[in-house]
Amino acid sequence: MKKIVISVCTLIFCASAAFADANPFMGEHKNQIAFNLGQGVNSGFLIPPPTQLVPFYILHVQYSQPTTFFKLPARQSINIAQTLGFGERYGWDWDKYTIPMIFLTEDIALAHGKNWYFSTGIGMGLQAQQNERLGAKLLFQFKLIGGYRINDNWGLEVFIQHFSNANTAPENYSYAFYGAGFTYSF
Repeated sequence: MKKIVISVCTLIFCASAAFADANPFMGEHKNQIAFNLGQGVNSGFLIPPPTQLVPFYILHVQYSQPTTFFKLPARQSINIAQTLGFGERYGWDWDKYTIPMIFLTEDIALAHGKNWYFSTGIGMGLQAQQNERLGAKLLFQFKLIGGYRINDNWGLEVFIQHFSNANTAPENYSYAFYGAGFTYSF
């Protein structure tokens, strides 16, 4: 975990390619909508290994506006998500985790080129009900994103997303997803 934090901090402070006049997430546009679909992973790690895929999915809609984070291009977003669980696997009844969520996030471009970007994101939000997997309604989110802008309006993203209660409750097994989606900037 310590190596991951040091690596991310090094990228933030050393990625001179991230400074730009235009926002790599959405160019000159001021608004963006994203639609994402993620596959669940049974892992408690911040960056989950894709070794235990589970019948757990996330459907996720995001509205974003451009911003900066210590002069790095960024986007602030409001997110509405629905998790969908089916059946049992690895000792968990995934049906119990079909829960809507709402959260606020900040994605920060660590490095980018003309049409691509690599970013990290953090967020905080709520799930509609508490359960034995997370033990709290309060959620914290960490995300790694790789994106490609197809043209001025459309883009594709792949991501790793981790939700946790950050040890604010006795239970904290987390939700983790690998996913992909598309963005429309306007």
